[in-house]
Amino acid sequence: MRAVVTRVKSASVKIDGNVNGAIGQGFLVLLGIGPDDNEEIVEKMADKICALRVFEDAEGKMNLSLEQVGGGLLVVSQFTLYADLKSRRPGFSKAAKPELAEPLYEKFMEACRAHGFDVEHGEFGAEMQVESVNDGPVTLLFDSERRDGGGKNA
Repeated sequence: MRAVVTRVKSASVKIDGNVNGAIGQGFLVLLGIGPDDNEEIVEKMADKICALRVFEDAEGKMNLSLEQVGGGLLVVSQFTLYADLKSRRPGFSKAAKPELAEPLYEKFMEACRAHGFDVEHGEFGAEMQVESVNDGPVTLLFDSERRDGGGKNA
């Protein structure tokens, strides 16, 4: 599982010109599901992202969590995070098939809600336009296969 998490002042996703989801302060999460992902990985990823402390405290240090600032999450499915970039035209065969990816995408949002957060979202498989006002900017990459703190083996 891969997630690009951006600290935002606001973010929204539109489908066919209509706002499908929008948040104020919080995280825009672009979420990619790989073929080896499962519910355990989803839970761990949601736990890490929901507990992330990257909001500034009174001293300007990144020390506050999403909960402490009353933030929300906007989660957008993003199979392109598994792009094979060996050629000029990316291939996407390394992304999970929709029958696996969609339930895990839904499970991720459910896990974030279980942490007490409002979760807005796009629509799995839809053509979407995402807008965000990045804060900082602060953008972090989580990958369940990495061993450096971004993954399951941390």
